[in-house]
Amino acid sequence: MRGALLGLSVSLALCCCVLGWDGGVEGQDTTGVQTQVRQAGPVVHGREWEEEREDVMMDDPGVEEIKPKKKKSIEEVEAARAKKAAEKEAKAKKQKANKAPKAPKPTKKPKATKAPKKLKATKAPKATKAPKATKAPKATKAPKVTKPKATKGSKTTAWKEEGVKPVTRIPSLEEDEEKLLIELGWDRHSRPSGHTPLSAGSKTLTEHGQDYWDTKLAAKQLEEEAEKARKEKEEKVKWLRKKWEEEEEERLRKIPVHAEPKKCPPLGLESHRVDDDQLLASSQSHHGFSAQRGRLNMQSSGNEEGVYGGAWCAEPEEKNHWFEVDARREVEFTGVIVQGRNSDTAEDFVSTFYVSFSNDSRDWTVLHDGYAEWLFYGNVDRDSPVMVQFDWPTVARYIRVLPQSWNGSLCLRVEVMACQLTSSFRSENEVNPTDNLDFRHHNYKDMRQMMKVINEECPNITRIYNIGKSSAGLKMYAMEISDNPGEHQTGEPEFRYTAGLHGNEALGRELLLLLMQFMCKEYNENNPRVRRLVEGVRIHLVPSLNPDAYELAYEMGSEMGNWGLGHWTEEGYDIFQNFPDLNSVLWGAEDRGWVPRIVPNHHIPLPENFLNGSVALETKAIINWMERTPFVLGANLQGGEKVVAYPFDMQRPPKATGTLGSRRELRPGVNHEMNEETWARMQRQNGDALRETSDDTMFRWLAMSYAHSHLTMTETQRGSCHTDDISGGQGIINRASWKPVVGSMNDFSYLHTNCFELSVFLGCDKFPHESELPLEWENNREALLSFIEQVHRGIKGIVRDMEGKPLANATISVDGVKHDVKTAAAGDYWRLLNPGEYRVTARVDGHTLQTRLCIVGYDSGATPCSFTLAKSNWDRIKQIMVLHGKRPIRLVTKAPPRVGSDISGGSVGSVDATKTGATGGMGGTSANSHNAERLRRLRLMRLRKMHQQRLRYNFSTTTPVATTTTTAAPTTTAELETESTTSWYDSWFPVESSYTEPTPAEVFTEIQESEPTQDYTFEYKFEDY
Repeated sequence: MRGALLGLSVSLALCCCVLGWDGGVEGQDTTGVQTQVRQAGPVVHGREWEEEREDVMMDDPGVEEIKPKKKKSIEEVEAARAKKAAEKEAKAKKQKANKAPKAPKPTKKPKATKAPKKLKATKAPKATKAPKATKAPKATKAPKVTKPKATKGSKTTAWKEEGVKPVTRIPSLEEDEEKLLIELGWDRHSRPSGHTPLSAGSKTLTEHGQDYWDTKLAAKQLEEEAEKARKEKEEKVKWLRKKWEEEEEERLRKIPVHAEPKKCPPLGLESHRVDDDQLLASSQSHHGFSAQRGRLNMQSSGNEEGVYGGAWCAEPEEKNHWFEVDARREVEFTGVIVQGRNSDTAEDFVSTFYVSFSNDSRDWTVLHDGYAEWLFYGNVDRDSPVMVQFDWPTVARYIRVLPQSWNGSLCLRVEVMACQLTSSFRSENEVNPTDNLDFRHHNYKDMRQMMKVINEECPNITRIYNIGKSSAGLKMYAMEISDNPGEHQTGEPEFRYTAGLHGNEALGRELLLLLMQFMCKEYNENNPRVRRLVEGVRIHLVPSLNPDAYELAYEMGSEMGNWGLGHWTEEGYDIFQNFPDLNSVLWGAEDRGWVPRIVPNHHIPLPENFLNGSVALETKAIINWMERTPFVLGANLQGGEKVVAYPFDMQRPPKATGTLGSRRELRPGVNHEMNEETWARMQRQNGDALRETSDDTMFRWLAMSYAHSHLTMTETQRGSCHTDDISGGQGIINRASWKPVVGSMNDFSYLHTNCFELSVFLGCDKFPHESELPLEWENNREALLSFIEQVHRGIKGIVRDMEGKPLANATISVDGVKHDVKTAAAGDYWRLLNPGEYRVTARVDGHTLQTRLCIVGYDSGATPCSFTLAKSNWDRIKQIMVLHGKRPIRLVTKAPPRVGSDISGGSVGSVDATKTGATGGMGGTSANSHNAERLRRLRLMRLRKMHQQRLRYNFSTTTPVATTTTTAAPTTTAELETESTTSWYDSWFPVESSYTEPTPAEVFTEIQESEPTQDYTFEYKFEDY
């Protein structure tokens, strides 16, 4: 059985060999083509392709004999293919990961073959055309399989046969398509038609054509799948990116970091809402630099070693330094402001510091920035404040500043920024004002817009005008509030409020803008008090007298400008102290006895060439405004302290010699030296006289009317802003005894005009935060209205002549008050006086003076006190006085002349002498001599009395020295005369030895040409009438 099977298999093998040899000879070229195609083509035909390839290799004589291989099963073939594909894929990934450099390109193709040019005809044909079988290449010209350089498609096969590692390069789609066409043999369409086609090859090409389209379709499907995968990949990338962005936003939303730190108002160290017992420090260098001195913008007393230092300074020997603030309740801390020490010599400030918080003052937590303890950078100079803000609010009760490095000594001034937490308890910062007003800071543009809106709402009682321009060209706007704006009504007093003399003192500016809104709103709502003020007073409100400096301070913002930023004008002037010094003019004239004969005690003229000197443009505008408007009362609103200051603002210098304040005794020839203690005691006793005005009691009342109407100005138990209480618990102070200045606005207003003006210092914080404006308005609203009402205190009236015409520039004098006022252009006047009885005199040139008794009561409203003056012949009297050496005209009372005698008592003629006889003549002469002697004694008594009055006057107001005065009579030495001039009434009453009796003719002429007059009041001159 085995033998039979073996024989059968051998027979079949021989038959197959014979058949295979025949086919090989006849279709040698075709077989070669088939071999080429099977070697390079893709593995897609399974086992049949592999078997056919083995048959051709065995039967083809031109091919090297290969050992027969054992047939493989379908599973083995598929496994081999999968393994090969996996190895290829792994190799490609490995090469891609290693990123090996590209291998050098193979050598160029030989020019003789020109294979690349022929490949142009091997482009893919259109899908509608099938390849022609008759154009197959001849068998004699089969492509050379051993030369892989002829075509790109044969490179891989040749390298495999030669054992050369192929170059790893990812072909493009065009190269893949070209490679596939070469493998399928379609590049032979470009060969010449002279080749002899083989019939046997037609069937083979037809089969290959179907395979080509399958391959084309497969390639197209792969391309579509690749494109689809690419699009899916792009969509996935977009989706992942979008998802990542959403997750990042959600993550950032959960992180407690604020892009813009929360802004909170100051806790109140600078404004003194934080009490002294809420401040604590680790140590202090000495008493003057305690923790209570560590408030922002705290000012020193000038004495470096005094008890009022300009900051908190730590003990240098301590190791741990801290400055603590107790808020007394839990708040949200959002930042701190630090500042160096206020000093004229030292440059002390903190450079870096930490901040820590606590709720019980025992356990402290240092502020952390997420990586380490947050180190803040502080100051670079001693004056400029530096604010550091936390990225997120920290809720706590206590806060500490921990200095780490500093310049000079460790000195610090602090303000804490904090927001109050919502609670049922009312906080000091939580103020609900009853008035619906605009509580915010207004720059120049906003201020102008605000005033315009108010004028549009109340056009019948408001008027906007400007009093001048600043050095930068900004207008100084004013608003008039009156029932008849634009005109001065007879009998209606003029009042003014000014603010913004210093640009960084912004509270007064905002209070005046709020007052405008309030009065307009309340007038429209028929508030009786506001209507009474509007109809009875012409009110002028100027919110900004220094607009240039305010714009500079406004840019820095609240709390960030130092004490001096914006204080001066653009040209460097302090407007409040830029007025002419009239105090020295008045006091110098009083020392010489020139008041009121040469220098008046009111309306003192400006010094020569003052306006041509170093005067700010703003000052000139204010002076012109004062002169053309008859103001009665006013106040300028300032900041940096909480007190009302009244004139004099300048202190009168003490007298050097000859007075009670001198170091020498008044008695001549005696020289008594005083020690320093006695000198200081005498200066204290006479100090008030050196600072007070003639209307000191009236000024004190006006100051108290504002201070006591203010809600907190008299609460001085905690002291003033920078030192202890300076007002004695009253909230008022004389400026000369506090901080004397020369050429102030208040003194100028008092001595050059009728206006009584005071300075109102509204608070310790010059530029408060917007959140504090409602509270400040509530504190000052009643005081602002009450002070305006004081303009009706005293007397008022009109001075007319006999024909009823008003007399302008008439002088109104009050007995006992050495300060007069003048009537306005309409003849009306207002004189501020406290309740009491006063003898008031009105005088004007060319008219007889008139004196009245006026009573000022405690009721509201001024007491009417008008005058009607008759014309007088003072011009003729002055001419007579000039002819007689300016002697006063007095009536000399004599016995009436008898018949037969002349005025002197002598005989008129021979007839009268005969009739009367010698006895009558002797009797008349004796009588006249007796009258002359009596008049001489009366004149001497009057002269002695006047000398005594002058002596007493010199003790208090002049500087007397012993001098020798020469007169027309024999020379005599006066005990006490003024140094530079002779009293103006000395020439009217000559001394006893120089007296000469006037002749009867002169006396009779004076009697006929003049009327009897009373004794002349020596306190005035004729020019004053």
